[in-house]
Amino acid sequence: MGNGVNSPLAGVPESSAETSESLADRAYREIRDRIVMLDIAPGSPINEDQLGSALGIGRTPIREALKRLAHERLVVAYARRGTFATDVNITDLAHISEVRAHLEPIAARSAAERATDQERAELRAILAELGRPRGSTRTARDLMLLDLRIHRSVYAAVHNAYLEDTLMRYDNLANRIWCLFIDRLPDLAAHIEEHGPLLEAVISGDGDRAAELAGKHVIHFESEIRALI
Repeated sequence: MGNGVNSPLAGVPESSAETSESLADRAYREIRDRIVMLDIAPGSPINEDQLGSALGIGRTPIREALKRLAHERLVVAYARRGTFATDVNITDLAHISEVRAHLEPIAARSAAERATDQERAELRAILAELGRPRGSTRTARDLMLLDLRIHRSVYAAVHNAYLEDTLMRYDNLANRIWCLFIDRLPDLAAHIEEHGPLLEAVISGDGDRAAELAGKHVIHFESEIRALI
């Protein structure tokens, strides 16, 4: 792991407002995604110069991005020591899941009611990708990236920036925990495939069904991780 050059989540859609993002916004997204996927390992130092060189971005946007990431509990700054990726504490799982169990159903219902035709088309494309045969050459990392893409696409379809930002924050924290156990999960593909009926419900506009499935998915995620502890 380390401050890799290539973005791990290249092509993962987010809010359309980011199409004309600032350098600080781009730095934030790039560094955040490295931390979420553990390409920057928990507890490791954040080298501003190295990141700036890798991203082609100056020091000021990098520092602005790190301030945002500190607010989201993804980095922590210590006086005279520098900035570090936060540790992943498994004891946070219950608190993270508690928030997600309340908000994910709200988001799924809202997405089913508010998604535009274009967003539903995008979700259909993701659903088709999700349905690829199990025998295809899709790595655990590919599956994790697909999971993030699913969640972020649903959040964007809510059309509530405050709810989207909150859900993104907690989903990022949950995925860091998940990445710690990725090699020990018995059937990662099956967990990702749970999103199929959820996406179908959102696409068809069935808010009640979407909310129900989203809540169950969060509970199942927590139970799977706890079974490995």
